[in-house]
Amino acid sequence: MKKINLFLGVLSLAALIIAPHFFKTYGVYLLTYWLVYVIANLGLNLIVGYAGLKALGHAAFFGIGAYSSAILMQAGVNFWAAMLVGMVLCFVLGLLVGFPALRVQMHYLAFATLGLNEIFVLVLRNEEWLTGGTFGISGIARPSLFGYVFKGAIPYYYFVLVFALIAFLLLWWLIHSPWGKAFMALRDNPIRAESLGVNIQRYTLLAFAIGGVYAGVAGSLFASLVQFIDPEPFNVQISILMFLMVILGGPGYLLGPVLGSFIGVFAPEWLRFTEGWYLLLFGGVVVLLMIWLPGGLLSLRQALAARREAKAHEAARLSAAAQARRGA
Repeated sequence: MKKINLFLGVLSLAALIIAPHFFKTYGVYLLTYWLVYVIANLGLNLIVGYAGLKALGHAAFFGIGAYSSAILMQAGVNFWAAMLVGMVLCFVLGLLVGFPALRVQMHYLAFATLGLNEIFVLVLRNEEWLTGGTFGISGIARPSLFGYVFKGAIPYYYFVLVFALIAFLLLWWLIHSPWGKAFMALRDNPIRAESLGVNIQRYTLLAFAIGGVYAGVAGSLFASLVQFIDPEPFNVQISILMFLMVILGGPGYLLGPVLGSFIGVFAPEWLRFTEGWYLLLFGGVVVLLMIWLPGGLLSLRQALAARREAKAHEAARLSAAAQARRGA
């Protein structure tokens, strides 16, 4: 099984490396846009899928990363320092957002994070002296490394791809570390986890903080990708869309955000012919998925295995009952 996974991983990496050469500029832009959302949703998957916290304000972290990079780069700070500042701000905000999670859970936490996201968007719109308000910030530069500027669509795609791979590998390491086991224990049964010595408060705050850093990195990359930002890409609707991406792909699966983000980014392009009916179709798919596959698309194999096992148990029960009747 490990050899198969390794082979599939190498094959996927090769596909990601050669993919941009088969697309035009807009196609490469969409691939890069997808990778940006993959990075952000990897962090959200840690919060929702592994720690089991219902958070709907992830776009605020995404926006902090974007705006901090844009503002600082406009002031003459280079991309790397601006991204680092955004990461620190997102980490601190994640700790602050995590405190309500210590007192409220489930849908109450979702409402609290939605409110925080809305407050963030209001600040972006009203503090024009800093954020440009609804006019936004334009002319955001592309990053450079050792004098090379990632101006073109394909070079910037590879730049973001490296970040996405690093983010994925770091999350893989984290999930397979003792920290990851503590996060999953928090998700499965907080009371039992606390009885086993897991510090619930600490890991709740860490989940939000680390997830926020992922979104902050994605926001910095997003700002340099589009080179213009305004409050719209960071509103509550985007937070809900991010949450749906994680749920669609499969919360608690490492590849869940990859698949979910792919659907969330490319489905609107495939469904352009439906015009205004896209949201209705997308919502219908989500509803059906929640009915038949509540664990997301990547839970299909486990769902089929569980169904086969249930049928086998039922057949064995009926066979045993038939034998009992014949014996009587």
